[in-house]
Parts: sequence; C-alpha cells; structure tokens
Amino acid sequence: MKKLFYTLLLLPFLLLSQENQESLVLQNVMLTVLPGHTQAFEKGLASHNKKYHAEGPYQALVYSIGSGVNAGKYMWNMGPLPWSAMDGRPTDENGHDADWEANVVPHLTGEVDVNYWKFETSLSNFSKNFTLNKVLVDVYDLKRFSGEKMEELMKKVHKTMTEKFPDEIFGMYTNEFSSMTNTKDLAFVSFFEKSAWLGQDSTFAQKYSEVHGEGSFATFLKEWGEITHGKYSSEIWAFRKDLSGNTGEIIAATRQ
Repeated sequence: MKKLFYTLLLLPFLLLSQENQESLVLQNVMLTVLPGHTQAFEKGLASHNKKYHAEGPYQALVYSIGSGVNAGKYMWNMGPLPWSAMDGRPTDENGHDADWEANVVPHLTGEVDVNYWKFETSLSNFSKNFTLNKVLVDVYDLKRFSGEKMEELMKKVHKTMTEKFPDEIFGMYTNEFSSMTNTKDLAFVSFFEKSAWLGQDSTFAQKYSEVHGEGSFATFLKEWGEITHGKYSSEIWAFRKDLSGNTGEIIAATRQ
C-alpha cells in the first residue's frame, strides 16, 4: 500500500471492548543502550529472551528503531496476552529477574518507556501467515470524548482496506493507559517486506470514495481533523530475530 494512505489512515479513537472475550495486550518496553555497550547488551538480551521468552503468551520480540527521535534504541515486545496472564509471567522465582538485572540492565541508561497496547482485532487485518521483517509504526494523539465518532470512522477505513487492499497486513492498538501527559493513544502497525513499499504512491483516497461514495473522502478528512490532535510519532522498526525469543513467524489464526 501507499505511504500517504497511512498518514491519513492512522486515526486515534476509543474502541468498545469486545463482548464475552478477554482482549489481548502487548507490552512494549523501549530500551536505550549505553554508548559502547551494544555488543554486551545484545548478547545478554538474546540469551535472556531465548531462555525465558521463547514461546507462549510471554514470547518476546525485539526491534531496532531506525527513524525518528528514538532511532538507535530498541523496542522489547511481549505478547499478545490477556491481562489475566500477566500474573503468571516469568519472575524472580525462576531466575528471570536476576538474569535481567545481571545481563541486560548494566548496559542500559536510566531512560525507559513502557506502554501496554490493546489489540483491536475487529479493526486489524491478519489475513495470512507471514514472517516479521519491517514495520511502520504510527502513533496518534486523540481528543477527549471522541471515541464514538472515531469508531465510526475507523470502521469505514477498515472496510475500505479489506475490500480494496485485502493482502495488506496491519494491526491497530489502543493504549490501555493513555492520559493527558501520555499522548500515545493509538498505534497503527503496518507490516512490510521491502523498503520499496514506502515509496509507492497512495490510492487510498480514490479507493475510499469507490467504497463509500463520491465526496466521502473529503468528509472523512474534515471529521478526522475535528477529533484528533495529529500524529505523535512515525517510526520504522526492523525485526531482530537474533535478539528475539522466537523466529517471528506470525500465524493469522492467532490474531483473529
């Protein structure tokens, strides 16, 4: 798909929880490495993840951040898992915490950012199995009390995507602990294989109008501007299989 499309698409909103099904959450921890400690940090992190986060709900994936103000940092990702599973995560009882403190923490600065993202299944598209490679992560800031309207708009966007771009894989996530000071309200993650994808021209506006009628995209843009503060950040991440607990194979059935 097209880069411009994602600039327009990634809209913040509040979504209603799915009934009769516990939602899944991803824990994201951004890590900043001390200068000169990269090699030791990566060795310690890889060993830790392969020992304690290799499979199941506590599997860990690692990405190198390649653009934006966080370029050069790492994103450690655990999940997806329900909140009810958090109490069973690896702890000091099995040596997890001691290993992290001994082999990872000494190579980090004191800067850390932790967020918990709810996976919005009905507004995402994992239509096929794939292997992680590169991702475009756009995070948006929303206005207060805009949830109902945002859900309405995003359903239209999702309909356009699944009808006109059915092979595009994307995930939408809302921050479980957003606030006035934490403006990271919504994240839209686009999964792609080749960097050439970023240079393609967008046809989203045309396709949106084909699905929803002539003039509908102009209305969409107006409503989008009324209920959002804009984009908080846009980053390209590269999956680091060597540092992760597993191979990055994503099975579509586990994201439905």
